[in-house]
Amino acid sequence: MDFMKQALNLAKKSAYEGEVPIGAVLVLDGKIISRGRNKREKTQNALHHAEIIAIDKACRKLHSWRLDNAVLYVTLEPCPMCAGAIANARIKKVIYAAKDASNNGELIEQIFSSTRLNHKVEYEQGDYSQESSELLTSFFKEKRKK
Repeated sequence: MDFMKQALNLAKKSAYEGEVPIGAVLVLDGKIISRGRNKREKTQNALHHAEIIAIDKACRKLHSWRLDNAVLYVTLEPCPMCAGAIANARIKKVIYAAKDASNNGELIEQIFSSTRLNHKVEYEQGDYSQESSELLTSFFKEKRKK
């Protein structure tokens, strides 16, 4: 199964609903255990990023805050808030599609490898970078027109 494609489909659904188009899929043992997509506008909650929603659903489903060995596929490199949640949930690895232009390549890496946390997160860019970037660019271009 193409997990990043699944995340990208969630991102497209968010864009259609007027949300920033970011989708996330959390995988454990080769199976999707939860999905998330941005819902900040709908819920009027600043915490409702795709990654946070996916983590919350997985924790409730597994009855544990520890998501050891899980892999998170997300369409955009995580923000610092989400990176902290990912590390605290003990997620093993993050695979992201598009690079976040506002992250100069240091902050997220610092969070994922911080000695203040008991857990280190593996982190790499995956497939669909161009498609995810184009989705975000066109979304914000349309927003500016309005």
